[in-house]
Order: sequence, then C-alpha cells, then structure tokens
Amino acid sequence: MSVISPDVIASHQLTPSEYEKIIVLLGREPSLTELGVFSVMWSEHCSYKSSRVHLKKLPTESSRVLQGPGENAGIVDIGDGMAIAFKIESHNHPSFIEPFQGAATGVGGILRDIFTMGARPIAVMDSIRFGKLDDPKTGSRNQRILEGVVSGIAHYGNCFGVPTVGGECVFEPSYDGNPLVNVFALGVFKHDEVFYGRASGVGNPVIYVGAKTGRDGIHGASMASAEFTEESKQKRPNVQVGDPFMEKLLLEACLEAMKTGAIVGIQDMGAAGLTSSSCEMGSRAGTGIDMDLDLVPQRERGMTAYEMMLSESQERMLLVAEKGREHEVYSVFKKWGLDAVQIGIVTDDGMLRVKHKGAVVAEIPNRALADEAPKYNRPFTKPLRVAPMQGPTVHSSGLTADLKKMLAAGDNCSKRWIYEQYDYQVRTNTIAGPGAEAAIVRIKGTNTSVAMSLDGNGRYCALNPREGTKLIVAECCRNLSTAGALPIATTNNLNFGNPEKPEIMAQIVESIEGLAEACSFFEVPVTGGNVSLYNETLGTPIFPTPVVGIVGILPTSQPTGIHFQQAGLPLILIGGLGDVGLDEFGGTQYAKSVLDAIWGCPPKLDMDYERRVQTVIRTLVQEKRVDSAHDLGEGGLALALAECSFGSGGIGAAVTLDSDMTPELLLFHEGPSRVLVSTQDSEYIFSICAKNHVQAVTIGATLESRVTIRNRDKILIDSSISDLKSVWSNALEHLLHNPVLV
Repeated sequence: MSVISPDVIASHQLTPSEYEKIIVLLGREPSLTELGVFSVMWSEHCSYKSSRVHLKKLPTESSRVLQGPGENAGIVDIGDGMAIAFKIESHNHPSFIEPFQGAATGVGGILRDIFTMGARPIAVMDSIRFGKLDDPKTGSRNQRILEGVVSGIAHYGNCFGVPTVGGECVFEPSYDGNPLVNVFALGVFKHDEVFYGRASGVGNPVIYVGAKTGRDGIHGASMASAEFTEESKQKRPNVQVGDPFMEKLLLEACLEAMKTGAIVGIQDMGAAGLTSSSCEMGSRAGTGIDMDLDLVPQRERGMTAYEMMLSESQERMLLVAEKGREHEVYSVFKKWGLDAVQIGIVTDDGMLRVKHKGAVVAEIPNRALADEAPKYNRPFTKPLRVAPMQGPTVHSSGLTADLKKMLAAGDNCSKRWIYEQYDYQVRTNTIAGPGAEAAIVRIKGTNTSVAMSLDGNGRYCALNPREGTKLIVAECCRNLSTAGALPIATTNNLNFGNPEKPEIMAQIVESIEGLAEACSFFEVPVTGGNVSLYNETLGTPIFPTPVVGIVGILPTSQPTGIHFQQAGLPLILIGGLGDVGLDEFGGTQYAKSVLDAIWGCPPKLDMDYERRVQTVIRTLVQEKRVDSAHDLGEGGLALALAECSFGSGGIGAAVTLDSDMTPELLLFHEGPSRVLVSTQDSEYIFSICAKNHVQAVTIGATLESRVTIRNRDKILIDSSISDLKSVWSNALEHLLHNPVLV
C-alpha cells in the first residue's frame, strides 16, 4: 500500500501513471519532499510535456545563433564582437490572482534569465491582454487587473532601471477570467562574456546567492499548469513577492563576480526555485549535486525541506564556483550586501541529493527531473472553432463615425496611460520607444542598434491557428523592416487552453507548425521561448494566443517615424490596395469594434510577396528615401492614415482611391504586405518597387489639419485631425475613469 494517498498525489497534479513512473525511477515510494520536487519539475510549466514533441519542429539555427533553446535565454551575434540575449516568459495565472506582484515578478524573472547568461538587460517589452473594461459583469474586475498589472510592470522595471520600450495591450472577452501577461527582455554583452547554467567540475562548490528563502511562491509552477476554478483566488501564497532594488544589487554582483573568472556556471532560481536551478544545472552538465538545506539562508522560521525546495522566493541565484576560488565570489557579494553561502557540492553520480537536519530527504537522478521528464504526444483532432464561417451583412451608415469608434476601442486607442507609467528612456539607449513601428535601442560603443517587435492576434488564431500564426510572424518582421531593421531571430510565448482536450491540442499543433513555416521562410530562427497552457476558467479557454517577439539589427541613426512631417508630400501605398473578400473580414478590428462579430478566416498571406515588400521598405528607410513609414496592420488603411496624422505637426492626408471593393472592406480590411509612406522621392520608390515586383500606388498627398478619403468621386471619410485625435487620445482614460457598475 502506498504511503502517499491518491488524494495527495492528485493535489500535486501528478497522474497515477506518472506516480508509477516515479516509483520505477526511484525503486521505492517517494518521500513527500520528493513528491513535491517531481510535481513541479514534471508540471507543464517546467517540463513542456505536452508541447516538446512539437516544438522540435521549429527552426533553431542560423549563422548568427550562438545559443538556441535549452538555456535561460537565446543568444545571437550582432557583429563587432557583440551579442544579444533575449527571451519572453509568461506570468498569466499569478497576474490573475495577484495582479501587481504577478506582473512585477514576471518582469523580475525574465530579467534574471537575461543576466544569468552574463548580459546586461537594456530593454523590456510587454504583451498584455485583458477582458473588456466596459462589460457590465466583468468590467470592474478587468479594470482592477489592468491597473495592477501595469503598476507591477512599471514598479519593477522603473526601480530596477531598465526601460520598458514597447509592447501591446488587447481587450477581448476571451481573456475575462484569464488575463495574459507576457514579458520580453533583451540584454547585451561581448561574445567572451557568455555564461551557462551548468554544474560542471566534480568537487566544485554550489553557492546560493541573493535574497533569503521564504514561503512565497510555493507550488507556483504547478499552479500555473492548471485551469482556473472558483478556488483559484485562494492561491495567493503561490504568487511570489518581488524586490526590484534587491534584484538590481543581484545584477551588479553577478556581473562583477562573473568577471573574476571564478564562476563555472550560474542559474536563476525561477519557477520551481531551488529545485529547478539545481537539477537543471546538474542535468545539463551530466553531474550530480549534494545540498544541505540547513545552510540555505531563510527569512522564516521552521521551514521544512518541502517548503525550501519548492519556494519561488525572488531575487535568488544558484552558482557553481571553481574550487579554491570561493573567496573571490564571497567578497563580491559581501560588497553588495547580499548573502553568498555554499550549500552543496558538485558530484559525479548524476543525483540530486538533498539533506535536511542530518537526514537525506530527497535522492533523485537529475536527468529524470529535467531532460527525461515525461513527454506526451497528445491526441488532437481539428482546432476548436469559435466562430461561424459566414458573417453578418456589412453595411455602414457612417464611415467617419466607424473610424472614430475604432479609434476609441481599447485595442486601437492611445496607450499613453500605460506607457507614461514606464520609464522608457532610462539608460539613454532608447531611439524609438512606445508608439513606434518597432522599439529601437542603440548598442553603445558600436554603430549598431537593435529593433524589437512584439505581436499577437488571438482573433486570427481563433479562426485559423496555422495561418494566424504565420500572419503574426509576418507582421513582426514587417514592423522591423518598416523601421529599417533586418529581422534576425525569434522568441515566442505560446498561450493556449487545456492540451488534454484534442481540439485545443490541435490549436497548439497548428500554431507551432505555422510558426515553424513562417520563421523558416523569413529566416528568423527560434532561439527560445515559453509555453503557457491550461489558460482556461471554468472550462472556457482563451483564444489561442501565440505571442511572437522578433529582433532585428540596423545601423544607428535618427529613426524614420510613422507621423507625417510636412504637407504636400505624395502618399504611396507600397504593396498596393490589396484585395480581400468578406470571408477574410471577420477577424478584423472593424468586425470587432463596429460589428461586434467574428467569422470566417484570416486574410491570406503570400509569404514570397511579403518578403519582397519588406525588402523594399527596409531599403527605402535605410537610404532615407521616405519621410514617414507605417505598416498597415490591424484596422487597415483608414486607421493607419489616422495614426500617421497624430504627430505634433498636425499634418493629415487627402486620399483618393480607385477600387471596386465595398467601402468598408476598402478602408478597414487587414490584408498583409502593405506599407504607407510619405516621400519626396516618388520616382525612386517606384523604381525600387518595380525591381522587386512589388505594387506601388500613389493614393494622395499629405494635408494640413484634416483627413479625407475618397473612392473615385465619393467621399468616404472627412474629419479634422483634432476630432479624431481627441477620441483616440482620451479613450483608455475614459474607460478607466468611468468604471462599469456591476
């Protein structure tokens, strides 16, 4: 008879077959501490057991990739002996339970992933999604979550001293009970400054550094691997508490200690804390680790071995030093006022051996916990379909009013209320920040800058996960190219529902395969990322939401902005007007904001044509041949024209089109591969487009004070810029300051 009851096994989110596997691996029943260790390391959050078999389909190599998936962050070469480390992580479940700390510690965790590699973080971006703020039933709760999440991101990034340079914020009923908080970070270093999370060198000391261990965050990883239920609000102890000032000290101490040459390997204590950092370091190096928990710095009395191994207290690292040089590490951390204590030693037997109060409380093969954790090829059918193929009749009674309604929608309106809480200029590297086509930071000491774009589209992926994901990759690459950058590498955060449901697993498979196809085609290999599953509340899943972060490089210079700079310049639509049918209109912002409907399929993507458009716009921006450039993404041509008019100069546009499309589709369709530019060099632009077999059409000219759009001789939209901008500028604050009464 098992000494551990089935109820206890189930409470650790282990299946009966997984428990039997544990018994086989150990040759005996596990202790409670061992059960806890297995439960967090075999959780979906840590093991990727439902997705690993499919993630292998992703392209991961190129001449620039120095480190692909498997480490704390991916690394790519950017020239001049310099490299960048970057990654994206999620903190979805914690941010629902405790929005401020959930989001704050999400920032703290991704920053540690970066400086664990030896890189100094220089930029953060966030992709955040919430339920609707004006929903009569859930609006006030969604507002509370939004305010807490934004405050948490701002608090941690601002206090730590890293700029939050961009991102996206989306409102959708799909995220009512399950917000998404995905955080991207990027750091820079020299090629010879890279460190890895490996416990190498038998006999080398294992050293704990940073903050003391408490009871916060226990079972955080397994909590993040389960659906939300009515009891989820009781899981606040599973949410960590962050201290950004402590993390700043930890950053400086770690980077300084790395320069001594005494550190052999280093790992962040992130999800699963001391458990994951120790067994992952041992597994990667093929070594074992003996630890004595009595030596672990603790901030609470009477902590058990179970609690210490599973705690996810923040601002902690585990490192392996060269034997005999420990004093060099200790002196650095003493200087910064941080704990640095030897708690173990590297062994040659491949075991994680944990002692507490003189007794061995856990003895498990490292590889069984990490690299050899269970993986499942779960059954899948067809992706869950949430919308009909046929939509409502599309007929507007006022296109100017429709444009204003879209500008007032949460997805499209100004996010000033959010980004003004962030310090996006700290460290003085930011060249283009929030609101730009892509965020750009310069790399000091070189002539190179790094551009970043972070995008997702749950509506597209709800209609077709494969094609929707390909469109997201194309959008990211187009954003970078429109900023003048060459896209070079990708990270991703895959947010989905319960993978044990075949229709949800089908969404995951289709999305990963679409990601693989697009990243291969655009030559942006995936260097790492995160998978967040079980994003469901009471059995209702979120929209399938892959979030893609792509980085690019460009020569450092004054960026080309999206805003029109002067009146009287020709407006050219590179890529052409596009041609879509009504079946490709149901995932658009118009369908969402004006019609409150979703149907059909995403717009079609011709990847070869998309690549040619990107080549054209990248060349034009780098050669300074355009005065402004803005890609046509969500909201289509009309929304792009309005956004280009919101600059400080008050320059709008007078546009005359020539199309047989219905006015609604013509103005608001979201067909890809289109970029709007204003220019003083039309002839050159047409020659470059012709050379690359890309359509280009002059659609009008810039104009002071107004935005007017005609199709042939019919006026479709006519408005002053001030009217449009007032709606766009104040919409989010209006939603927040006029909460819906439940």
